[in-house]
Amino acid sequence: MKELICPNCGKPFRVDEADYASILNQVKGAEFEAEVKRRLAELHQQHAVEEKLRLADADRKYQNELFQKDKVLHDKDSEIARLKSQLSSMDDRKKLEINEALSGKDQEIAQLKAAVGQGKNELQIALLQEQQKTKDALQIKDAEIARLKADAQLEKSRTDLQQKSIREDYENRLKLAQEQVDYYKDLKTRMSTKMVGETLEAHCSTLFNGEMRPLFPNAYFEKDNDASAGSKGDFIFRDYVDGTEYISIMFEMKNEMDGTATKHKNEDFFKKLDADRQAKGCEYAVLVSLLEPDSELYNGGIVDVSYRYPKMYVIRPQFFKSMITLLVNAAKNSVEYKRELALARSQSVDVTNFENQLTAFKEAFGRNYRLASEKFKTAIEEIDKSILHLQKIKDALIGSENNLRLANDKADNLSIKKLTRGNPTMQAKFEEARRD
Repeated sequence: MKELICPNCGKPFRVDEADYASILNQVKGAEFEAEVKRRLAELHQQHAVEEKLRLADADRKYQNELFQKDKVLHDKDSEIARLKSQLSSMDDRKKLEINEALSGKDQEIAQLKAAVGQGKNELQIALLQEQQKTKDALQIKDAEIARLKADAQLEKSRTDLQQKSIREDYENRLKLAQEQVDYYKDLKTRMSTKMVGETLEAHCSTLFNGEMRPLFPNAYFEKDNDASAGSKGDFIFRDYVDGTEYISIMFEMKNEMDGTATKHKNEDFFKKLDADRQAKGCEYAVLVSLLEPDSELYNGGIVDVSYRYPKMYVIRPQFFKSMITLLVNAAKNSVEYKRELALARSQSVDVTNFENQLTAFKEAFGRNYRLASEKFKTAIEEIDKSILHLQKIKDALIGSENNLRLANDKADNLSIKKLTRGNPTMQAKFEEARRD
């Protein structure tokens, strides 16, 4: 809306863009016609002055030539008078010579008169030529004026046509907006509160997939079904360039029945929408709302509420496509910066991961070394114990071997005679066995 000051009463009044453009074109058209008339008047006046100057200059030249020729004739007449005054004192021969001289002078005078007449004719011819040139110049100027008038009329016709086209486009858009308002009002009178909200979501989803999907073939636009953080939005939009995400938007759709007892305001949902945006890692937050239908603020177009929450906007459904297009075009200018930032972050993350991995390796290696050292010490102690135990076993085995050797020696020295010594009964039995 433009604010203008009335030149009569001095009070300000507001006009929309179409009326302002119409007034501006009318003023420009009137100024253009006035400028054309002024330029035509200046051209006519300038031509008249130039014509007067040319005529005055030609007349001055002619008068100067006449003056010079009259002076010559006057000098000749004086000479003739002087010669005539001398005739009386001259003889016939002198008179004859004088007559001859007079005859020559008469011829010269006739020649001069003829030259003067020829000069007059040349002057008249020059004047006629100048008049013809002036006439031709006037015809050229008239043709230029006619062409300017035709161009002005054509420009006026084109301006009128543009104004008519703008007016028709504005009326069509106004009619379409009114039809959408009537459509939503009719929906709200026929649906429950839950159905009204779901219909707004379905409208935005259908609008994107039907009209905007070809413009963003790689974009992600789906319902937010992740409520793990305790809350979720309605839709999430993300788009990518060469695999790099350059824009993300969290959408929330809000509507309610006209007959609802408790009327909600748009700002009632700002805090939740901002929390959902941060929880899902989105850059922008957009509230698509039919709440507060009589608010001039929200009915005016796209409303920036970043003064309340960062990168948050409130729009009516008819601005859904414009909002996405506006944010996408703005974000595409920063794709290269985001790519460099992502690369720097990935490099920083790589360095951090390397340092973390190195620290983890050092800690794991130290822990394993400590455990291995403890177990190695335990193993050495067990080996020492085993060696001591084996030494005892070895000593016992050696002792057993000595006893076995002694036993074997005793067994080798054992005989029947030794066994029966001092035992007559056993001696008699062995003697009997040998005989048998």
